Amino acid sequence: MSDMAAEEAKQELVQEYALDARPEKVWRAVSIPAFRERWLPDGALADAEPLASVAGEEVSYRMQDDAPPFLESVVTFQISPGQDGGTLLCIIHGLSDARLPRALPPAANDAGPYMMLA
Repeated sequence: MSDMAAEEAKQELVQEYALDARPEKVWRAVSIPAFRERWLPDGALADAEPLASVAGEEVSYRMQDDAPPFLESVVTFQISPGQDGGTLLCIIHGLSDARLPRALPPAANDAGPYMMLA
C-alpha cells in the first residue's frame, strides 16, 4: 500500500453491520428521502441529493457537521446480500473537507542523520 493510500485509509471510518432485513428494504431506507429522514435528517446532509449512486448496491452523500468548524465529509452506504436472506451494510465515513491537510508535515526533530555523541 502506498503512503498516499495509507493516509487516505486513516481518514476513513468503516463500520459493517449484518442486518436481518432483505437488501431491497435496506436500499429503500438509505436511498428514499422520506425513509432516510427517519434516521438521517436532511439537516445532517450538506446536500440531500446523493453524490453518486449504483442502484441497489451503493449510495454516497455529502454531510456537514452542525457545529464549528463545520467540516464536510462523504458517507457511503454499501449494500450486499448476506447469509439467510439478510443484508451486509457497510458504512464508510471519510473526511473530505478541503481545509484539512492531506498529509501531516514531518516532525521538526526527525529530519537529520542519527549520530551518537561521545
